[in-house]
Amino acid sequence: MELASKYTPADVEAKWYQYWLDNQLFSSKPDKREPYTIVIPPPNVTGVLHMGHMLNNTIQDILVRRARMTGKNACWVPGTDHASIATEAKVVNKLAQQGIKKKDLTRDEFLKHAWEWTDEHGGIILKQLRKLGASCDWDRTAFTMDEKRSESVIKVFCDLYNKGLIYRGVRMVNWDPKALTALSDEEVIYKEHPGKLYYLRYKIEGEESYAVVATTRPETIMGDTAMCINPNDPKNTHLKGKKVIVPLVNRVIPVIEDDYVDIEFGTGCLKVTPAHDVNDYMLGEKYNLPSIDIFNDNGTISEAAGLYVGMDRFDVRKQIEKDLFDANLMEKIEDYTNKVGYSERTNVPIEPKLSMQWFLKMQHFADMALPPVMNDELKFYPPKYKNTYRNWLENIKDWCISRQLWWGHRIPAYYLPEGGYVVAENAEKALEAAHLKTGNKKLTINDLRQDEDCLDTWFSSWLWPISLFDGINQPNNDEITYYYPTSDLVTGPDIIFFWVARMIMAGYEYQGEMPFKNVYFTGIVRDKLGRKMSKSLGNSPDPLELIDKFGADGVRMGMMLAAPAGNDILFDEALCEQGRNFNNKIWNALRLVQGWQTADIEQPESAKVAIEWFDAQLNSAINELEDDFKKYRLSEALMTVYKLFWDEFSSWYLEMIKPAYRQHVDIQAYTATISFFEKLTLLLHPFMPFITEEIWHALANRNEHESIMVQQQPKSVAINTALLADFDIVKEIITSVRAVRLERNIPNKQSLSLLITSGAHNAKYDAVIVKMCNLDQIVCAEKELTAASFMVRTTEYAVPLGNLIDSEEEIQKMETKIAYLEGFLTSVMKKLGNEKFIANAKPEIVENERKKQADAKSKLETLRENISRLKKQS
Repeated sequence: MELASKYTPADVEAKWYQYWLDNQLFSSKPDKREPYTIVIPPPNVTGVLHMGHMLNNTIQDILVRRARMTGKNACWVPGTDHASIATEAKVVNKLAQQGIKKKDLTRDEFLKHAWEWTDEHGGIILKQLRKLGASCDWDRTAFTMDEKRSESVIKVFCDLYNKGLIYRGVRMVNWDPKALTALSDEEVIYKEHPGKLYYLRYKIEGEESYAVVATTRPETIMGDTAMCINPNDPKNTHLKGKKVIVPLVNRVIPVIEDDYVDIEFGTGCLKVTPAHDVNDYMLGEKYNLPSIDIFNDNGTISEAAGLYVGMDRFDVRKQIEKDLFDANLMEKIEDYTNKVGYSERTNVPIEPKLSMQWFLKMQHFADMALPPVMNDELKFYPPKYKNTYRNWLENIKDWCISRQLWWGHRIPAYYLPEGGYVVAENAEKALEAAHLKTGNKKLTINDLRQDEDCLDTWFSSWLWPISLFDGINQPNNDEITYYYPTSDLVTGPDIIFFWVARMIMAGYEYQGEMPFKNVYFTGIVRDKLGRKMSKSLGNSPDPLELIDKFGADGVRMGMMLAAPAGNDILFDEALCEQGRNFNNKIWNALRLVQGWQTADIEQPESAKVAIEWFDAQLNSAINELEDDFKKYRLSEALMTVYKLFWDEFSSWYLEMIKPAYRQHVDIQAYTATISFFEKLTLLLHPFMPFITEEIWHALANRNEHESIMVQQQPKSVAINTALLADFDIVKEIITSVRAVRLERNIPNKQSLSLLITSGAHNAKYDAVIVKMCNLDQIVCAEKELTAASFMVRTTEYAVPLGNLIDSEEEIQKMETKIAYLEGFLTSVMKKLGNEKFIANAKPEIVENERKKQADAKSKLETLRENISRLKKQS
């Protein structure tokens, strides 16, 4: 095929992606090959592509494409997550713009709007991933709320309930006043917050004196039911057995004693608000204190508070500060920085709140999920995240799995008219269970009331590697047996608890084995200044715009050049530009090779040597690449093949093979070059799928439906390390001769001679040196007065310059070098003359200084000899 003068990604990428789809090259069905399976971390159904997705999915695609090219049956399953909180919030906002409030709708009416929103916006991100080149089996696309996945979730809930692992109870939970739902501990992000420490006066009952309490939350005093002191605190001994009066509220509360109180914090007196603080709740349970819930679900003050009813919690904080000062019940206020819990989804401060919720007992799962990771049966890359994982599992708490939302999997619990409830997969089964439980056969479905809450989104996501192959509904089916456990999981460390750990738990509970063999943790994509990318900072580029500008291959390469496993990525558009430049380098190399005219002529010695060397270099790189992939060093793997193409193939090999102007290249050399080019495209394909498909088709006539995607990766053979070592010396000689040309401004067309003035030289590679340096001879001879000399290892070479140099200019250059070296030698001698340095420095450091001394003296001697020769000649 005729090549365009310039590589234009837009002309290539859509064409080949459609070709792959048309030929069903992403499709996978169980067969006799070894499976390679990846399940996509399901993005939010209404999400759009961002830089984190770009990185994560580029890595997955590299792994999947390489697996296909190593003979495995690669299956990459795509899908989306229903994202309860995020999606419901978007639907509520959309309805608000239409003047509709959620509370005015029935559940079914609201869900109709939610499904319409999902159908309209859902799946956009999966279509965008196609632009990146993602080779997912799109026929397998799943959604966490589709029929199979929903059925799986409900079955698991019922099973765990029947096993006694799910329970319902009033507990202190994290309450999101904006989303109006409980959250799990993992959904709360703690941030440093500059606040205040308020010192409040609690009058001691029957006395004129006060006990002072330091608190960051004066607005919660309406819920105080005790004051607590440490029994070992001498400064508060006088409060033992007494009662105090809550300021403004005038409620009399007891002073209790517990070692929990930190004597050093504030005054050593603690206000106890069991309904609104986790630790206070525990004290309340221990000392049987009443609990007063002073907050409505939306964060306003409830009727139970008696004061400030209906006001927002933060407005109350401002007002109560003023009121306490006016009542002379505020001792003082200090600036104070503390950690405040924020909702991960809505970014508002959460409210600890007593609430009736559903919980999953987690210790059973933690006991199963910890050993395989710590024993490296299931490997983490990088392994540093094993400690993070262990710390969480060793301190596991029960998982609050209920959410006060409508969008999601509705909890399959059905309440009975006379009290109590049953748990069943559907209303019909619930009725059967109700008949059995109550003995009342007159009960109908209409008598049962299903729980209004839905399940935490992660309760469906934790089943993802199993439910994608319908392993819950159809245990041991052909697909789950073949594809499970999956091979690799690529995800961010920020969801190691939310998702990774819980999938491991579900895997062992329902399949009896791990859900994946390896977890590759990506870093966070940051800008080049190290800031996290965000809309508010305006530092997050649109991935699709980057693809339009640099091409998908350029962007993929740009992402991967900066993406070592587990480390944050400092993204710079310049990296994508480097990727685009590499595309152009590959394209221009192909145009160069295809522009050569071949002839049935004898192969030059330089071409024979070049082919033998590059073959060894290619095998060495293949070996290195295989090792990088085994260790999940994908960034290093890309650099290996990048350098192989740019440096070894383009800068060295093609220059050695290239015929002289208007000359022909021998057929053997041309055939070998095309073969090398093809192998290079195979190695590059997982990283840069589009340009490699284009080039692979340009290198030879291909059959219809053929693709580089399913060709096998080149395999490494024995590496000729001696040849590679020899050739490193050859490169040094060539580079040194070229440096002489550059320093003396000698044109390339001017042929030179190369003298071997001392040491050993391997003449086997002379043909390459002669061609690459435009030499007329390489001979052993004494150094000429006007020769420019250089050392390569232990051999000295010289390039006779004769009338090609200006003697005075050369002498001046050498005198400048002498002046520098004399100064350098003086500093080294000073160090070696220092007795303290000799006595205290490590022997190897002293030896290194002595080596510097000897080298400087040797160079000075050579320079002075050369000046002397030049002066005699002139």
